[in-house]
Amino acid sequence: MSRSLRALVVILLLASCGGGGSSTAPRNLDNACSILEQRPKYFRAFRAAERKWGVPVHVQMATMYQESKFIGNARTPLRFALGVIPVGRQSSAYGYSQALDGTWDEYVRATRSRRAKRDNIRDAADFMGWYMAGSRDRLGISLSDARNQYLAYHEGRSGFARGTYNRKSWLLRVANEVGERSVIYQSQLRRCRAARR
Repeated sequence: MSRSLRALVVILLLASCGGGGSSTAPRNLDNACSILEQRPKYFRAFRAAERKWGVPVHVQMATMYQESKFIGNARTPLRFALGVIPVGRQSSAYGYSQALDGTWDEYVRATRSRRAKRDNIRDAADFMGWYMAGSRDRLGISLSDARNQYLAYHEGRSGFARGTYNRKSWLLRVANEVGERSVIYQSQLRRCRAARR
C-alpha cells in the first residue's frame, strides 16, 4: 500500500471515530433505564447538569428525546428550492440539544466553556441545564415543569413570554408529549439500576 493511500485510510478511520456524539439513537427510547444502560455516560452527563443547574434528569431526557432522539450529530432537515435544489438547513440547530448557533454562542460566553461542543453529551446536557435555569430565573418556570420548560426552550424566552406558542396547536401537542414523557421517565428512573450507580 502506498504511503499516501495509507495516510488516507488512517485519516478516514480517525474521522469516522470523531466527535463526542453518537450518530445513532439508543434502542427502546420509551424506556429511560434502557437508554442509560446502553449509554452510561448519558446518565453521568445528566446527573452533572442536575447537580450544577437543578434540572431533573427526567426533564432533560424528555427534552432531549424530543429535540434529537439522543443523536449527537442531529441536524434539522434540508430546505429545497424547486423541490430538488438544496438551499440549506431549516435552522442552525445541531447536536443532542438542538441548540441554535446564537444561543450556543451565548452559553459558551456565559459559562466560559470555549471548548464545549454540541455533539458532546456532557456539554449538551450542561447547555440544557443552563438554559432551563435561566428560564426559571427570568420566567418563573419550575425546573420540574417539563412542558413549559420545553415551550420556553423551543420558542425562546421572549417568545414564551409573548405566548407565541398559543398560535401553534402542533407545538402545544408536542409540549404535552414532552411533559408526559418526563413523568414516564421519572417513574422508570426510580426503579432502574442505571439511576442508582
